[in-house]
Amino acid sequence: MPEQVKAVPPGFHTLTPHLVVRNAEQALEFYKNAFGAEVLHVAHMPDGKVMHASLRIGDSMLMLNDEFPDYGTLSPLSTGGSAVTIHIYTENVDAAFNRAVSAGAQVKMPLADQFWGDRYGVVADPFGHKWSLGAHIKDMS
Repeated sequence: MPEQVKAVPPGFHTLTPHLVVRNAEQALEFYKNAFGAEVLHVAHMPDGKVMHASLRIGDSMLMLNDEFPDYGTLSPLSTGGSAVTIHIYTENVDAAFNRAVSAGAQVKMPLADQFWGDRYGVVADPFGHKWSLGAHIKDMS
């Protein structure tokens, strides 16, 4: 009898962001430099575009691919922005925030201690996606 396969592959969680970017190869390098991403898998189309890539940031997975306009798969740079922000919790949020900015992310909300108990800030990557970075620093009652 065949072995039962798990619906959620090893290393993944129930929810996994999947980004569409313009120039996925550059995005892979940026995410490695900005967020310490580990690229696990990249599949290319015959024309060289990235059809699918899997990355790990911390203990979470992220998937991405190039734009494919013929299929309506467009990045925030083509659609005029994104309403989604991806959040990263990290132990050393100051170092993580500075690393992202040094890699080319634009500060959208400076890193600061927030009323809800997190040290938190927001950056935008060169591909039109927003990222918030935070560390929980105080339990609020």
